[in-house]
Amino acid sequence: MSSAAQPARRRDAVATREAILAAAVVEFTEHGYARAGVRQIAERAGVTAMMINRYFGSKEGLFAEAVDRSFGPPTIVGDERQGLTRAIAHTLAERTGPGAERLDPFLLTLRSASDPEAADIVRRGIETHVGARLAGLLDGPEADVRAQLGLALAAGTWLLRAVIGTGALAAADNDRLADLLADMLQPITGETGDAPGGDPDSAAE
Repeated sequence: MSSAAQPARRRDAVATREAILAAAVVEFTEHGYARAGVRQIAERAGVTAMMINRYFGSKEGLFAEAVDRSFGPPTIVGDERQGLTRAIAHTLAERTGPGAERLDPFLLTLRSASDPEAADIVRRGIETHVGARLAGLLDGPEADVRAQLGLALAAGTWLLRAVIGTGALAAADNDRLADLLADMLQPITGETGDAPGGDPDSAAE
C-alpha cells in the first residue's frame, strides 16, 4: 500500500513545486523582486508560505529559479546561426510593436534591477541563457562582448518602443524598423551580404 501511495505523493510534490514556480514568475514579473511577497506568491499558487521555503529554501532561491524559467526559452534570440541578423531584427521589431505579446524576461529585469541582490541573479540569468546562446552563434573574437552589445540594443529598443513609447519608435513600421536594426546588428553578428534594402553585390565588395 505504501508503494502505491509514494508515486502519488511524488506527483503531488512535482505539481506543487511547479505551481509555486509558475506563480512566482508572474508575481516577480508584475511587481519585481522587492515588491513581490512570499505570501502573495503562495496565495496565487494555492499553498502556504511555509511550502515555498520547503521547496525553494528562500525568496532568493525562488527568484533564481524564476529567472531561469523566464530566460530559458528563446524570445528575441533563436537557435539558428543562418540568417541570425535578420531573424533577431525582425523578431525584435515584431515583438515590440503595438499589440505584441509582452516580453516577460525584459519586464522581470526592469522591475527587479534596482535591488542589488536581485540584479546579481538577473545578470547571471542573462549571461547563462540568452547571452550564452547569442555568443555561441557568433564567429570571431570577443563573442561575449558582441553578444551583450546586441542584447543592449534589444533591451533599449524594447524599453523605448514598448514601455516608454517614444513617438518615432512607437509609430515606426515593423519592416522598416527591422531593416534599421539589421544594419545596426551586422557589425555585432559579423554577417555580410545580408544588408536589407541594399545591394548584395556592394555588400560583398
